Amino acid sequence: MTAFDIVIVGGGMAGASLGAQLAADARVLILEMEERAGYHATGRSVAFWEETYGGPVVQPLTTASGPLLAAPDPDFHEGSFLSLRRTVHIGRAGDEPFRDALLATFAGKVDLRPVDPAPLVPGLRPDWTLGVMEASCHDIDVAALHQACLRRFRRLGGEMRLASPLLDARPEGGGWRIETANGSVACGLLVNAGGAWADEVARRSGVAPVGIMPLRRTVVQLRVPAMPSADLPRVMDLQGRFYFKPEGEGRIWLTPHDEAPSPPCDAAPEELAVAQAIARFQEAVDWPVATIEHKWAGLRSFAPDRAPVYGFDPNMPGFFWFAGQGGFGIQTAPAAALLGAALLTGSALPEAVASIDSRAYCPDRFR
Repeated sequence: MTAFDIVIVGGGMAGASLGAQLAADARVLILEMEERAGYHATGRSVAFWEETYGGPVVQPLTTASGPLLAAPDPDFHEGSFLSLRRTVHIGRAGDEPFRDALLATFAGKVDLRPVDPAPLVPGLRPDWTLGVMEASCHDIDVAALHQACLRRFRRLGGEMRLASPLLDARPEGGGWRIETANGSVACGLLVNAGGAWADEVARRSGVAPVGIMPLRRTVVQLRVPAMPSADLPRVMDLQGRFYFKPEGEGRIWLTPHDEAPSPPCDAAPEELAVAQAIARFQEAVDWPVATIEHKWAGLRSFAPDRAPVYGFDPNMPGFFWFAGQGGFGIQTAPAAALLGAALLTGSALPEAVASIDSRAYCPDRFR
């Protein structure tokens, strides 16, 4: 039976980024249940870096991740993972409380300013008169980030086993004995980076779940030849009923911002959500839709309080939670990995995340 210092369950962005931080100083194995890492949420993300997204408890992680995504170590990745997008939050008469709450919540933390949205979004229907500009929003090259993490992980000696779901894990000899679809492994510390499957990973390890709920998010790619420019900002409804962003010339990615409870699965889009997305889009702009070119869905996994869960389980020594990262796991990945690695190894927080209070993410809050 092969022995490791640390076994991480899940090879998506969470597990890959954490593994890339740990592999230099420990023997680390990533167990991935699929034949390809990043198949689920990571591979289906409409990824952007936006400091207000996820709310105030997530914002410190997002803000700390910005410089790490914009200017990564050249040994990690050549060039930036980010490209400028901007976001304009839009609303109609009656949405003033949502606008004011956004401005008040992030005052002094994020650069937000009220704007007239019409010049920023040509074709915006005239009843959309409220706007807030978040000029710092960037698109993220998710595939490049995920692959950079996996390359670094392997270069430092980390091992990944694909098509190897965790079947059972039990404490043994001060560590863990883990049964997988491809045999047994032993380790000192077990990390749950299972995404939508995080609570199931806990159950199979004899650990009480914390209530992480997978929620389905639907996305459609529309062909809209009348779209004025591929450089338009991302457009976000102040009420959170939809957002869309250009994806090249004459195409957009659009979501109705749905959050339908789902069991952990290979998520598929539902036609009602697709129809809602298009209807809400056409409420906002007068761009005719030529065709639906593609549609997909992914699972965003949230803890009950919608904050991520990072830390050792207080009732099971050696079991570390690194899950519940909702729809913000990509944009927070660099800071979350630094924070998680420090908590896991008991080392000091690196300078990039030293000001973040990790107690907000501790699993003790559910016990």
